[in-house]
Amino acid sequence: MKKLILIAIIGLGIISCATQNTTKMTDLPKDWKHTTNIYEVNVRQYTKEGTFKAFEKEMPRLKAMGVKTLWFMPVTPIAQLNKKGSLGSQYAAADYTSINPEFGTMNDFKHMVNEAHRLGFKVIIDWVANHTGWDHVWTKTHPEFYLKDPDGSFHRASGMDDIIELDYKNQEMRQAMIDAMKFWIRETGIDGFRCDLASWVEVDFWEQARPEVEKIKPLFWIGEYDELENPEYGKVFDASYSWKWMHKSEDYYKKNLPIQELKDLLIQYSNIGDGSMRAWFTTNHDENSWNGTEYEKYGVITKPMAVFSATWNGIPLLYSGQELPNMKRLEFFEKDPIQWTNDYQMADFYKVLLNLKSSNPALRGGDPKVGTYILNTTANDKIFAYLRRNGNDEVLVVLNMSKDAVDFNIEDEHVSGIFKNVFTRMNKNFEEGKSFNFKPGDYAVFEK
Repeated sequence: MKKLILIAIIGLGIISCATQNTTKMTDLPKDWKHTTNIYEVNVRQYTKEGTFKAFEKEMPRLKAMGVKTLWFMPVTPIAQLNKKGSLGSQYAAADYTSINPEFGTMNDFKHMVNEAHRLGFKVIIDWVANHTGWDHVWTKTHPEFYLKDPDGSFHRASGMDDIIELDYKNQEMRQAMIDAMKFWIRETGIDGFRCDLASWVEVDFWEQARPEVEKIKPLFWIGEYDELENPEYGKVFDASYSWKWMHKSEDYYKKNLPIQELKDLLIQYSNIGDGSMRAWFTTNHDENSWNGTEYEKYGVITKPMAVFSATWNGIPLLYSGQELPNMKRLEFFEKDPIQWTNDYQMADFYKVLLNLKSSNPALRGGDPKVGTYILNTTANDKIFAYLRRNGNDEVLVVLNMSKDAVDFNIEDEHVSGIFKNVFTRMNKNFEEGKSFNFKPGDYAVFEK
C-alpha cells in the first residue's frame, strides 16, 4: 500500500510525521518494541564468576534501573582451533545448539531466562550467522556448508583469523541455520535475536529465516548493519545499528566538526521510511574493547550523547557497566571483570531516561504518530535542541554539544506552555521565557 511520507523543514530542523511505503514482511512491531530499551550483557566480564547464575543476581537491580530487554552476547561454545587469547572470541562458535561451559549449563541458561521473564524482561541472544570457528561441528559433519579458497581450505572471514565463513548458496546449510535458531526459541523461550554482522549475510536469508522461525512465536530482530548503507535489510529487521551516527558524533567531538553535519545525518536517517528503527548507543562490546570507552570518545559531551540516545526516535542501547560508569577498556579474549563498586553513580541518570522512554508516548520509537522537530536556538553551532510530540504529549530535549559554556534562547514557536524538568522536577514556563545558561556537558529534558 502507498502512504504519504511528510518531511517538512522547520527553521533548521525537521518534523517527521511519516508512515511508510514499505514491503516489510511483518506488521508494525508489537507494542513493547516501540517503548523498549536494550542492555547488552557481557557474561564473561560481568562478574568475577562470569556465569549465568552470577549474572542472575544482578537482574533485580537492572529492573529497578528501568532496563526492559536483556541482550546476551553469544552463549554458544567457543571454537578452540586458532582461537585468540586464552579464552577465545564468543563470536567464533563451535556449535550452534549448545551452551558455552564457561558460563554454566543449558539448565542454568533456561533458569536465568525464566527468572528474567518473571521479572518482566524480554531476552534476546546474539546470533552469529555469517561465520563459525575453525572446529565448529559442521566443519566435520558438513564441510560443504562453508566457503572454500581455491586450494580447498576453509575461507577465513575478512581480517579475522579465528573464524571461517559459511556458504549461503547452500540451501541445506540455510535450513540447518534456521533449525538452530528455532532450537533456542523452542527450548529456552527467548524473545528474539541480535544478529551479528547481519549485512554480511545475504538479505534473502533473513527474509527466509524470519517467518520460518516466527512460526513458533513473534520475535524482536535487531541487525548489526547501518540502514543508510544497507536499506534493503530494513524490510526484515525491527531495528538496526546507527553506526554512521556513532562514528560521525565521535569525529564531531574529536575533530571539531560543525554540528550541522550531525543534524544533516539525522535528517538522512529520518528519510529512510522503511518502518524499522535505529538503535542509538555511546558504547558496546566492540567499541569499548577496540576503540575506547565512551568517555575516551566523547569527553565532556558523554552525558548529552547518552541523553540523545534515550530520547531520539528509535531504541536506546546500553552496555554492561555504563551505570557505574565503567572507565576502562575490557579485554575481549581474556577474563577481565568489570570493577563493580556497589556505587552505581549513573544508575539514577539512566533510570530517569529509561523510564521516560518507556512511559511517555512522545518517545515511542518507530511510531508514525510521533513528530520530531529540530529546534532553532540562538546558538545553533553549539546547542542541539529538539521536540518530540505525540498528540498532547511532548518531550523537549536541550543538549550542550560544545566544549564551552553557552548562554542561549530557544527561538521556535513549537515550544510553548509549562514543562517539567525530568531530572530536577522543577517546572519551566516557556511563555515567560526560553533562555538557558549551560555549562559544558549540561543537558535538560522536559516533559510537558
